[in-house]
Amino acid sequence: MRGIEGSFDVVGAAPALRYFSTLDAGRLAHGYLFTGPAGVGKKTFARRLAQSLLCETPKATLLGYCEKCAACTLFAAGTHPDFVAAEGQIKIGDPDEALQADDVSTSRHLIRALSLHGYRSRFRVVLLGDVSFTRESPHALLKFFEEPPEGVIAILTTAAPGSLLDTIRSRMIELRFDPLPAADVERVLVREGVPAERARVAAEVALGSITRAREVLDADGLGLREASFAWFESAVRGERADASFLRLDDKSLSGTEKRAVVGELIELVRVGARDWAALALGGREVPLLAADQRRRYAALPKREPAAIVAALAAAGDAERLAATNVSAGLVVDFLRMQLAPRETPQNKR
Repeated sequence: MRGIEGSFDVVGAAPALRYFSTLDAGRLAHGYLFTGPAGVGKKTFARRLAQSLLCETPKATLLGYCEKCAACTLFAAGTHPDFVAAEGQIKIGDPDEALQADDVSTSRHLIRALSLHGYRSRFRVVLLGDVSFTRESPHALLKFFEEPPEGVIAILTTAAPGSLLDTIRSRMIELRFDPLPAADVERVLVREGVPAERARVAAEVALGSITRAREVLDADGLGLREASFAWFESAVRGERADASFLRLDDKSLSGTEKRAVVGELIELVRVGARDWAALALGGREVPLLAADQRRRYAALPKREPAAIVAALAAAGDAERLAATNVSAGLVVDFLRMQLAPRETPQNKR
């Protein structure tokens, strides 16, 4: 392992660190796909990798940057000519429109950005964060992935890799980013100025996501968490659980944003199902992931342990379904039906 020379400010990301620490610049691929839940550092790692590649201070390792050279100064200011970043949905677009660093970009101008060589660097790095494509746009990008220009590196990040076209996904090196340890989340929050005790509480319920921890620190985040556990309770009871808090009918939200919030629901349902199973199998004193929900768990209907374990498996099935092009609303309906009590001859009487 070559390691890191200089700065490289990330938390977690152990598999990606191991992978890139073994490389030199001559062994880089033309495309990387960073996958994993929201808030676990995919885009942060991609930016640190880009700055490492563009840094002009000589170093023996691939990872690391000096923070002092002209390239690092330009990168920090967001004006480096060889780094292009955009987030959200990619559409075909008008060729006369510029590539926008907002939530909707065009594949035609993305192709233009990908086809240019570096102005002042050996590399040109294009980052597409939280990427999703309209139906036609990925086909317009296939030529780049089939015949990539030398020195151009594309990095895509997504929480739903199954929604990407297989012909694009198969041409990229995919690296998984796992949820962060609570201690890492807490450390980031403290560094951002959050009081230590509040940071600890938020980190404990954030399920390894810095994004979720930040949301928990405000009223909206706490509201989403509480509403998700209430939805879980209703679904387990076989009731028509109220999912209006997910805003799936809100046309101002993109498909990517809706998938993200459904991903939050699935993660919290997974926690609820795991705690429910732990209580059923280990007794009332067993440690819980969401200890503040103990009273809610106690009110859940009785089920056989196998049925509770099946409910836990259903959250995993829903997560895999959410990683495809299936609509967010159908994923929620699927999960609700899987959590509902099964009709048996005994309860038919």
